Amino acid sequence: MDQTRIWDHFQNEGAESFRAARPRLRHLVSRLAAGSSVLDIGVGDGTFERLAAAKGLAVHVLDPDPKAIERVGHELRLGDRARAGFGQSIPWPDGSFDAVVLSEVLEHLDDLTFEGTLAEAARVLRPAGRLLGTVPADEDLAAQQVVCPDCGRRFHRWGHARSFSPESLREALGPRFASVTVDRRWFPAWDLLNWRGRVQSAARWLLSRAGVWGAGHNLVFEARGPRR
Repeated sequence: MDQTRIWDHFQNEGAESFRAARPRLRHLVSRLAAGSSVLDIGVGDGTFERLAAAKGLAVHVLDPDPKAIERVGHELRLGDRARAGFGQSIPWPDGSFDAVVLSEVLEHLDDLTFEGTLAEAARVLRPAGRLLGTVPADEDLAAQQVVCPDCGRRFHRWGHARSFSPESLREALGPRFASVTVDRRWFPAWDLLNWRGRVQSAARWLLSRAGVWGAGHNLVFEARGPRR
């Protein structure tokens, strides 16, 4: 499935759709040390880049959409640290980064692109480098299918191609990295919720603290020790 048009829309005219992503992006930035050299694959609306730059990270960004890259690159004066391209062909040399971030990216990739992206991420990481990111947890892909009213084709509304459990994600990352941790986490966007949404979210948060997880949460992964 060619997702170019999906991301051309969401990362430009539909960039407001990324507002709910801010809590998980703040969480990922909080796990990175100031001064680290970081590559973010998938620019979104540029929230990660803004937060990372404010913390003092040496942020680089890669995304297939030239318009999104131009916008964020210009805003943050990234120069050639913002490049249009694909995760399976990263245009930086071996061992360039302390961390590579893939937040809500892996679920979009077909098998060949998935393996190529992990191989490239491992290649551009330094020996003690870290791969950080998130994916939707235990997603029911069929439940998010819609039908194009023009051509009749069925597709996932967000372009997701694969679903992950903690076990399947650890298994997928294990061949490329010496150690892998995967945790469940919920990232409610409290500032976007009305009072009813906040009450429901508070109840879900309390249940998650007790180990009871419903739909809509994320898996947060960290992989260390890239294998080349």
